[in-house]
Amino acid sequence: MFNVCPQCGEYSVEKTVDPSGPYAVCPFCHYAHPFLQQPLFIITGPSGAGKTTVCLELVSHLHECVVMESDILWGHNPEGYHETWLRIAKNVGQAGRPVVLCGTALPEHLETQPERRYFSTIHYLAMVCDDALLEERLKLRPAWRNSGSNNVVERMIQFNRWLKEHASTTNPPMTLYDNSHQQLQETSEEIAQWIRQRL
Repeated sequence: MFNVCPQCGEYSVEKTVDPSGPYAVCPFCHYAHPFLQQPLFIITGPSGAGKTTVCLELVSHLHECVVMESDILWGHNPEGYHETWLRIAKNVGQAGRPVVLCGTALPEHLETQPERRYFSTIHYLAMVCDDALLEERLKLRPAWRNSGSNNVVERMIQFNRWLKEHASTTNPPMTLYDNSHQQLQETSEEIAQWIRQRL
């Protein structure tokens, strides 16, 4: 309901954000609606990089945030997928805790969306690993996930390599995190620390 003006009842995503409050200013009646402008944390990477596994660990250790797996909406409204997640994260954040969203997304998918204005910043961490390890992980997955085909493995390896080469040049840049030689506990602790340093 955040996009519905509490004064005039009109709906608008593209409200003007006044940072002095911050306030979301209705374009119809100019009512200034106070809100919490939280940061958003994106844990991205190719399939098999460890996003979901780390997400499950962070849920129980990072109580100052709400940790969510973006795949729960996969297949729903594909054209508006990223905008929908920004809207959800914005509304969840009004309860006082920022959102950590684990799932494949790049700055180009989120930074140009109308809902982006409601976040103070979006921090991106790209999980990567060695190509051979990524292939091994994908081929060990259950058959129903369709992750072990040569086509999927090749696409994920290419994305893995792309992230390693380009994470520092996206706008904004992404933090690169290679978990090839680390245990899950160490990985989850280091990513939790990365998040806490930016809260």
